[in-house]
Amino acid sequence: MPSIQNYRGIIPAISCPFTPDHRIDEPALRQLASWLAGHDGVVAIMTNGHTGEVFSLTPSERAEVTRIVADELKGRMPVISSIVCEGLAEAAEHARAAQAAGAVALDVMPPHHWLRFGFTPGHALQYFEAIHKAAPGLDLVCHVYPAWTRASYSSQLLAELAKLPYLQAFKVGQRDMNKYARDIQAIREADAGKAILTCHDEYLLASMVQGVDGALVGFATFIPQLIIDLWNAVKAGDLKKAMAVQAVITPLKDAVYGGGEPTGEAHARMKGGMYLAGVIDDATVRPPTEAPNAHETAVLRAAVQQAGLLKR
Repeated sequence: MPSIQNYRGIIPAISCPFTPDHRIDEPALRQLASWLAGHDGVVAIMTNGHTGEVFSLTPSERAEVTRIVADELKGRMPVISSIVCEGLAEAAEHARAAQAAGAVALDVMPPHHWLRFGFTPGHALQYFEAIHKAAPGLDLVCHVYPAWTRASYSSQLLAELAKLPYLQAFKVGQRDMNKYARDIQAIREADAGKAILTCHDEYLLASMVQGVDGALVGFATFIPQLIIDLWNAVKAGDLKKAMAVQAVITPLKDAVYGGGEPTGEAHARMKGGMYLAGVIDDATVRPPTEAPNAHETAVLRAAVQQAGLLKR
């Protein structure tokens, strides 16, 4: 089984192509997974993230998406599957299903009722332990939510999580650069061997230069090579080149995210951009997420064109 130590680099959170009648498009998903895996610098693929419209997928469909991607990339690249659940028993079921489907690691999102009611450190530790016990052969990735949410982990809790032997990486998206820096320091001091991956799609360069190990972002399902080029420039300490690459990314970022954080409609705009760039052949999203309107599509087209990626 591939080690999470090999995941340092760029990990796309893969989009999930749908047919016009909203079924999972297996051939298109296989093609997208294989295309992403063909980029030098991509070290793993993550299924069932927000970019993959996970909230529109049933539990069996989530396992099916992971099975398709893991089968397509078997022997080539490891697959991480996100766990997006509300309780311990449900999370355990999803973990077992993901393991059976071929995942080698699990990205653990906070239960979304924590966004409303909050949680205690004990709740979080129990949640990770339950998932580990359900799929003991898999490494876990801690998905860190924005600092403004009630599901935000404290620096102290992140340090405790870093000490868990089965938790090997952090997908960090605090959207608060002061907390981001403190959290990175806390994780490093607890266990310097754990991988830290930015998931700040909307400001990649600023978050990459904080001493992380790569990026785990949905944006990389759309523009993997640009994000790889940016990361390579950051690793090389070439700020001038990194700024030039970010200058190409920024109009794409603005067209997709609209100056804010990732949302369902942002993921729909990303699919629209992927269609214009020839990455996918159908930009269908599942309701109630709405497809880009004419103005948004025009902005996407201009951004894709300036990046030299326009195919349609």
